[in-house]
Amino acid sequence: MPSRHRVLFWIATLTIVFSSVALWASKDFVPPRPSDATAYPCKDAHPNEHVTAAVDVYNTSPKADIFITHFSDEGILPVFLVITNDGDQPISVNNMRAELVTGRRNKLEGLDVDDVFRRVAHIKGNSTNPNPHVGPIPLPGGVKNKKAQQQYEELTRAKFTAAAVEPHSTQSGFLFFDVQGVGQPVDGAHIYLTGVRDSNGNELMYFEIPLVPSNAAAPGGQ
Repeated sequence: MPSRHRVLFWIATLTIVFSSVALWASKDFVPPRPSDATAYPCKDAHPNEHVTAAVDVYNTSPKADIFITHFSDEGILPVFLVITNDGDQPISVNNMRAELVTGRRNKLEGLDVDDVFRRVAHIKGNSTNPNPHVGPIPLPGGVKNKKAQQQYEELTRAKFTAAAVEPHSTQSGFLFFDVQGVGQPVDGAHIYLTGVRDSNGNELMYFEIPLVPSNAAAPGGQ
C-alpha cells in the first residue's frame, strides 16, 4: 500500500501539471501598446521624410513573458518594430524588407509566420513546401494540437503586417529572426529596413537601427 507521503506527492504533482495546462489554455497574447517611435532608445529618424522607425528586443523576461511561446528556447529572436509617420502623406510598408546584421556580420532575413511556426511547433518543411494543415496542425493519429493552434494564432496577431502608415499615426508589430546557432546575435547588431516608400512610390533611404538587450530598451529610456 503506498505511503501517505507518496500519495500526497502525486496529488501535488498532478495539481501542478493540470494547473500548467489550464494556464496555457487560458492565456491570450496581448500585443504591447506602442509609444511614438521617437520615444524609444533604439531608433532611426528621417527628419526630411518625417518618419521614425524604432525597435525593442523581447528576448528575455519580463518582456518575453507576453508570449505563450518561449521563442528564445527555439532559437527565434522577437523584435518589436514601431514606425511613426509624422508627415502629411501616407507611407507604404507592404513591401518592406527587414534584415538583422549581427556584430559578427551575420546577415539574417526576417522570417514569415509559417517559417516561425514550423520551428516552434517542430514541424518539418519550409515555406516552399508548406504544410496544408497549418492552424490547427493535425498530429500523427489525427489528434488536433491545441498548443500549436494557440502558437499559430499568437504569431499571426504578433507579426508586423501593416501595409501602410497613415499621416500622423503609428504602426507596430513583431519581426522574427532565426538566431539558432548564432553567437551573441544582439550585441552590436543592427536592423536594416528597406522598401519603405512615400505616397509617390519613391523609396525612402534605408533605416539603420541599433539593437540593445530587452531590459535596456524601453520607451523614454536613456
